[in-house]
Amino acid sequence: MFFRLFTLGCKVNQYETEYVRNSLLRLGYAESEPGHVADIVIVNTCTVTAASEAKGRKVIRKLIRENPGAEVIVMGCSATYNSKQLLNINGVSKIITDKQGVPDFLRSLGLAELPNGIQTFGERHRAYVKVQDGCCVGCSYCIIPKVRPTLRSRPENDVLEEIQTLSRNGYREIVLTGIHLGHYGAESANSRQNLAALVRRIVEMKEPFRLRLSSLEAVEVSEELIDLMLQNPQRICPHLHLSMQSGSDEVLYRMRRRWLSEPFVRRCEEIISRFDRLALTTDIIVGFPGETEKQFEETCQIVERLRFSKIHIFRFSPRKGTEAATFSDTVSLPVQRVRAVRLAEIAKQLRTNYAALLVGAALSVLPETIHGGTADRYLNVQFQKTVNPQILGQLREVRITHSLGETLFCNINDD
Repeated sequence: MFFRLFTLGCKVNQYETEYVRNSLLRLGYAESEPGHVADIVIVNTCTVTAASEAKGRKVIRKLIRENPGAEVIVMGCSATYNSKQLLNINGVSKIITDKQGVPDFLRSLGLAELPNGIQTFGERHRAYVKVQDGCCVGCSYCIIPKVRPTLRSRPENDVLEEIQTLSRNGYREIVLTGIHLGHYGAESANSRQNLAALVRRIVEMKEPFRLRLSSLEAVEVSEELIDLMLQNPQRICPHLHLSMQSGSDEVLYRMRRRWLSEPFVRRCEEIISRFDRLALTTDIIVGFPGETEKQFEETCQIVERLRFSKIHIFRFSPRKGTEAATFSDTVSLPVQRVRAVRLAEIAKQLRTNYAALLVGAALSVLPETIHGGTADRYLNVQFQKTVNPQILGQLREVRITHSLGETLFCNINDD
């Protein structure tokens, strides 16, 4: 029996697809090669934007055409939020409307004992480890609390066991991820179950890997977490992704964000001051309903003040079912595009500046091709010569010789 998987969306979705893949392989299924018709097709969908939902439907129809007669199962956030529409697609066999139903689906295929985690993460050299699910914050633009409303945190021992297995199987970067990572342990009556406590146990492990944290809110970066990063620079990547979304208090208020601009900036500056050349990345939405040119300029000013090393820029897209989708004072698409381009230009210059700042620094690099890899500070590093493929996926300490734009260059020992 052959299977085919397709994933849309976030790191959590990618992890959950890997869990299904690992389970199917355990059952004796084989992953179909390109051009080979699969017996079972599973699509893990995303619903964060209307565009991602539309892409999911397009992918489902394409896979149905390419795999005639296959059992087609749809899971993921879109399956939760829009199950009836997906079930109406001719050829869809089953909709898993709740991620908690995935184990039952796997049992129906004959898997008697469900694994506590994954053992492999495809052909990548880094692996995502999901430690938390659910969000109850309720930003006005976000649909996720409606499709993943329940906070769930994995037991620490399960997380540690999974990381140990992945490390032993050759993965040298572990990325902790969750729907709201900073809420790890928030639903527990045990006040000692929190993200910093989990990270402390991870850094005490003996296996050779580095740890990267995915997106957090600035307020969730505790002093204990900062101390752990400073005390374990070879273990924890000096990189934090702190979601900003806007630099305008008026916009942040309409977004129903928990923190306004000044507390966010103040906390970021406190964190930056503790580190040597910390990589600080963020998310920003441009063109939120009612955003004026002045408010957009406030965002640009804070971006330049904090000198983010990378910015994920999103043009606002109304998501049906959210409060923001009902706002009438929309920003036109041409204006959104202009603002996105302007912010991207600022972000590119800041990233170039940050790369130049790292010239001469000793960095940890994960070689991913014979030509280059990713630094602990989340920049691309190119090697001065092609390297021995045997070192791919093995952490190497390098000295940065120079930068060109956003790219770093180094010599590397490939013995």
